[in-house]
Amino acid sequence: MRRIERRLFRINDRIEALRRDEVLTRQELEFHIHLNDDATRDAVVSDHPLDRADARETAGDVARFEAHIAELESKRRELEHRRDRLLGRLGA
Repeated sequence: MRRIERRLFRINDRIEALRRDEVLTRQELEFHIHLNDDATRDAVVSDHPLDRADARETAGDVARFEAHIAELESKRRELEHRRDRLLGRLGA
């Protein structure tokens, strides 16, 4: 097997792993969004400092998960671009 083909297989494996991570992270994000909704509602209803702190914390969790998803998407797109260049070289 040629070197370029081995690189393509490795890149495809990494792309697939990133896709799985994205799916799992999105599921986790949905969970944290629900937690944040509940915490925000509790903070508004009770206006208690602990509830407001909990709402800030859960909002931070949501933001971190969103940033992580964006990072995973960026890495996946870069690998897909690299794969496309290698496929172009393979076909040439």
